[in-house]
Amino acid sequence: MLSNLWKRQAPQMVGIDIGSHEVKAILLSKTADGYKIVSHAAVPVKKGAVNDHEIRDADAVLESLRLIKRSLPKATKYAAVAVSGSAVMTKVIYMDAALSEEEMETQIEIEADNLIPYSLDEVSIDFETLNVNTTDPSKVDVLLSACRTENIDARVDSLDDINLEAKVVDIEGYALGRSFELIAAQLPNAAEGKVVALVDIGANMTTFSVVENGETSFIREQAFGGEQFTQSILSFYGMSHEQAEKAKLEGDLPRNYMFEVLSPFQTQLLQQIKRTLQIYCTSSGKDKVDHIVLCGGTSKLEGMANLLTNELGVHAIIADPFLGCLHADEDVKNRLQPNINKYMVACGLALRSYSQWRT
Repeated sequence: MLSNLWKRQAPQMVGIDIGSHEVKAILLSKTADGYKIVSHAAVPVKKGAVNDHEIRDADAVLESLRLIKRSLPKATKYAAVAVSGSAVMTKVIYMDAALSEEEMETQIEIEADNLIPYSLDEVSIDFETLNVNTTDPSKVDVLLSACRTENIDARVDSLDDINLEAKVVDIEGYALGRSFELIAAQLPNAAEGKVVALVDIGANMTTFSVVENGETSFIREQAFGGEQFTQSILSFYGMSHEQAEKAKLEGDLPRNYMFEVLSPFQTQLLQQIKRTLQIYCTSSGKDKVDHIVLCGGTSKLEGMANLLTNELGVHAIIADPFLGCLHADEDVKNRLQPNINKYMVACGLALRSYSQWRT
């Protein structure tokens, strides 16, 4: 099931984020001072084709992926994708530090059978050794991850249909946490020794990743996102979904929309973020996080970062990896700058090309 053969160099993989609103892809090359965008694309996906991160309409997703493939260099062979939602389970368990990886694998299967509410025949399991346990140095913390195999197969098969091989199937929250490498320089002293919460506000899901000392220590999802904002505009002003989405993106709304629609939505979003941060603090024993970094298509709502800073007393910013260690040719940078933060999960997936991995 799991190999203990570690490769020193992973192949270059395009990071593909299959969301409920659009499919986003980014291909990165490593440079002396960071990473450079080789190629990128964002293609809308039919409404309802992806729900709770589950592919419900494979043909619609395939149609979007075909358009993505056309924008990539012809030599691109490999991809990294992510699973998420209710089909994914993660848990940190403690294991004897003296165990070999083969012994850990055997033990993991026993642990997984007790932890997972599905038959092991229906799930794919993986694990990663994290750090020495802080309370018992004879133990190591091990991240156990499991996902319904059908969810993984749906992504792998879709990529296979466009002649891309899925070399990595990651978990979305960890891909988001990995993208912190690109934006660390946006924060004072690169947030060294600080706790940073990345909050990716998508169309239907908000994903949280807390990063400590460069490692993702906590992930969580809330079924809340920009679609609720679109629905409010739609119902308040009698627009179609397409009109509401267009008005939201272009800011073409009545003058009083800030009071009628924006402010109530921001309050709801604030409550979602506050609740998740409380869960993190309770589970970690921390009093608070030091920084919040907003990303995703809904993150740039007017005044959102300031609202979080004022209401939570935590420094909040909008992610802009171009202010970190992400580079691009001038025309690509100018075109992407307004929307680059919606690519953070895709960037985190693309970064798997430059980290240790196993086949």
